[in-house]
Amino acid sequence: MRHLPYFCRGEVVRGFGRGSKELGIPTANFSEQVVESFPSDISTGIYYGWACVGNGDVHKMVLSIGWNPYYKNVKKSVETHIIHTFKEDFYGEILSIVIIGYIRPEKNFDSLDALISAIQDDVEEANRKLDLPEHLKLKEDNFFHMPESKLVNGH
Repeated sequence: MRHLPYFCRGEVVRGFGRGSKELGIPTANFSEQVVESFPSDISTGIYYGWACVGNGDVHKMVLSIGWNPYYKNVKKSVETHIIHTFKEDFYGEILSIVIIGYIRPEKNFDSLDALISAIQDDVEEANRKLDLPEHLKLKEDNFFHMPESKLVNGH
């Protein structure tokens, strides 16, 4: 993947409301503007990397780029599942991500359970790969340390 690692930053907006409620796998969604700024030739699918909300801690993440065939989205979305439990929502905050690697293409599923199982497998694979020394070094990248003037709501 010639675009990787890919660095991206944008405001977290409300998504479809499915991640937490239907899947039990909350996602942070970027606005259409941010999604449209991604390279047009970046493959749809599931990726892994690092994510940071505001100037908080950097966590492992899994990311979906595409149309979510199971849900038949009409607009492309970029949804980040941060592998960490947050105490509260962070809509309006700035999310910084570094996409490091590709896991699989997006695909349709026969059932919600099959989709959830695939996402859980993606999270396990991301966890394993992000523990590799060559990936751990990007967790410390200066990209994750924003100047105060770029922060929203003091975060």
